[in-house]
Amino acid sequence: MRRKCYTKYAAAQAFFLILTWIGALQVSAQNKSGRYVNPFGVMSVTAGVGVAYYMGDLTDGVNMKHLGLGPSISLGGLYRLTERVSARGELRFYKVSADQKYSKNAQNNLSFKTFNPDINLGIQADLFSFNSQPRINPYLFGGIGFTLLSPKAKIDGEWHSLAPLRTEGIKYKRLPLVFTAGIGVSIKTTERLSLGLELCNNFLNSDYLDDVSTVYPNPDQLPSDLARRLSDRSPEIGLEPRQPGWNRGSAKSKDSYLFFQVRGTYLIGNRQQAIERRKTRCPKF
Repeated sequence: MRRKCYTKYAAAQAFFLILTWIGALQVSAQNKSGRYVNPFGVMSVTAGVGVAYYMGDLTDGVNMKHLGLGPSISLGGLYRLTERVSARGELRFYKVSADQKYSKNAQNNLSFKTFNPDINLGIQADLFSFNSQPRINPYLFGGIGFTLLSPKAKIDGEWHSLAPLRTEGIKYKRLPLVFTAGIGVSIKTTERLSLGLELCNNFLNSDYLDDVSTVYPNPDQLPSDLARRLSDRSPEIGLEPRQPGWNRGSAKSKDSYLFFQVRGTYLIGNRQQAIERRKTRCPKF
């Protein structure tokens, strides 16, 4: 037991020493530069492109052949508050899809696709300080925002918006909250430009990203024949219609979507830096 405790203590101590050594290198880089910049108010613009992955009622695990991946794009900015902490805001667009014929619930025969915008505000915390000028800087971030739900399904060769059809007999909110959390790493390529990778999970305060959540409704309560057909698609594959009250989805867990992006960050600077740059410009003759 003592040997195990000593091994854990030694490993923790070694990890702490490695972090201390890395931090010392960063401080050394700062000292060599010979100048300190007040981090507050330093601004950067950000952009990202990658893939989006859906997790919800129409999937029951990761199917490597049918991931339903779609594109994700983000545009935003960072406003530095301290040496390690920045406010962060982004406008993002993502596309995801799923089809139950590739899942264990193929008998329900439900499917969807969606292309949505979302907006997110939050905080990013860097491992290394701004003035240490690290070349590689891992970070964590979290935030809150909104997304617009616009699920669609295809029938008879045409795509139809599902939310107005109320396929489960209820009207759900189409602008739910989104809670975001993720990790990333930024690699400085020039004095102003950094490139990196980021993994971000987005947790919806809704179970209707895919238009599926609870049980099959009474068909007589649905507004149209199209709504009834898109609510229960089992007859399309030769099965009996689902009975009202049978599980159509599961409201126990809400939907989410994942981003994996390649990102660029361009440092604009702040007012103080702009004044310093003007002072160093060559006079015009």
